Amino acid sequence: MSQGADRVWSVSEHLANILGQLAPLDPIELQLLDAQGCVLVEDVTVPVALPPFENSSMDGYAVRVADTRAAAPEHPAVLEVIGDVAAGSGVLPTVGPGQAARIMTGAPIPPGAEAVVPVEWTDGGAGSGRATAMTAHSVDPSGAAGEVRVHQPATAGQFVRARGSDAAAGDLALAAGTVLGPPQIGLLAAVGRGTVTVRPRPRVVVLSTGSELVEPDEELAPGRIHDSNSYALTAAARAAGAIAYRVGAVADEVETLRATIEDQLIRADVIVTSGGVSVGAYDVVKEALSSLGDSFGDDAGSAAGFVQFRELAMQPGKPQGFGRIGPDRTPLLALPGNPVSAYVSFELFVRPVIRTLMGVGAVHREVVRARCSAAIDRSPEGKRQFLRGHYDHATGTVTPVGGAASHLVKALAHADALIVVSEAVTSVAAGTEVDVVLLD
Repeated sequence: MSQGADRVWSVSEHLANILGQLAPLDPIELQLLDAQGCVLVEDVTVPVALPPFENSSMDGYAVRVADTRAAAPEHPAVLEVIGDVAAGSGVLPTVGPGQAARIMTGAPIPPGAEAVVPVEWTDGGAGSGRATAMTAHSVDPSGAAGEVRVHQPATAGQFVRARGSDAAAGDLALAAGTVLGPPQIGLLAAVGRGTVTVRPRPRVVVLSTGSELVEPDEELAPGRIHDSNSYALTAAARAAGAIAYRVGAVADEVETLRATIEDQLIRADVIVTSGGVSVGAYDVVKEALSSLGDSFGDDAGSAAGFVQFRELAMQPGKPQGFGRIGPDRTPLLALPGNPVSAYVSFELFVRPVIRTLMGVGAVHREVVRARCSAAIDRSPEGKRQFLRGHYDHATGTVTPVGGAASHLVKALAHADALIVVSEAVTSVAAGTEVDVVLLD
C-alpha cells in the first residue's frame, strides 16, 4: 500500500494505516478511584472468601431451627433474648436451646444459631417490655435482655449469607482486559485491593483552528461563528474513555498553531485538530504541519516529524491528516472543520485510536444491518457515504435524519447512528438493508 498523499485513500486503508502504527499505553499502578475507566492488565483473584463470615441479611433474631418449628401466630414460640449482635461485633453470645440473639443486617451469625427470623415475624420483644427500634444504636451486648415471641417457623440457613457465597478464596474476581467501572471498583475494594495495575486512559488534547471562531458565550461579530467542534470532539473523547483537554480556538497563523501544539505535547497521548486541512488559502493546519522537521524535536524529514495529509474516498470528511510528532512520536489526527465532517471523522478514526491506546478489545463501534425506512436518492459514486440516522431497535429500521450537508449540527444532535452507503452504490430504495454504525 502506497504511503503517498498523491492518491485517494479508502476509509479502511486510512484507518489501518493509523492503527498499524499504534500500541496500547504502558501499564501503571493506580489507586482504585484513579483507575476508573481504565483497562485491567492483570487477573485479580479473591484472597479471602467473600463474605468472610456468615452474616445476617435481615434485621431480626438469630435462632435455632428446632426452637421455632412449631411457631404460629396463635401459638408463638417464646424465646429468651440473650443479647444483641451488631455489624462489626467481635465477641458473640452463644445461642442455646430456647434462646435467641437480636441481630442487625450484616452482623455475624453467633455460635449455635442456624437461621435468622426477621423482626417482622416477631413481636419485636414487646412482650418483655423492651421493644425498641432495630438499629445499630439500640444494641445491648450485655446478658439476658428479655424475651421475644416468634410467629413463623424458620428453616436452616434462612436469611443467612453463607461464608464465600459471593466468591470463594482463589476465585477469579476480574480478568485482565476488564474495563473498570463502578461495580468493578467496588469488587476490588471488597477483596482488599487498594491499588491495581491498568493501562491508563489516554490523554487527548483537542483544538479547533479558525480566526472566525469565538467562545459560545461571546457575542458574534460579523463573519464570526461559535466554536462547536472543540466542545463536541472533547466530549466525544471523554465518552470514548479518554482524559480530554480542550484548547481554545487557534487563529489562522502558522507559528501560533505550531507553538500551541508544541506547548500541548507534554500532556498529550493524542492531539486532535479540526479545520484547516483542505486546499484553501488559509488552511493553516496543512501548512503548519505538513513538514514540521526538527521544530518538534525530530530530525527533518523523519516519519515522526510531519503530518501527512490525504484525500479519502468518503463523504463527509474527504480531507484527513495523520502523523506522529515530537520526541515521543505523539499521534496527531487532523480532521476537517465542518462540524458533521469532524464528528464523523472522530467516530471513524479518533475513537478507534483512543480505544487502541486503552487496550480494550472493542475498538470499533457496533455495526448492524437495518432496513432503511426512506429512500436515499443520491450518493456519490466511488465514495463511502455516512448519513446521520435514527435507529429503531424494536423494528430493526433506520431513518435518515437531516440531509447530507456537513454543516447540519442540529440534525447530528438528533441522530444516534450513521447510515453507511458503500462506494459502489449511488442510491438506496426505501426498505433496502444497509450497514448502520450505532453511536448510542
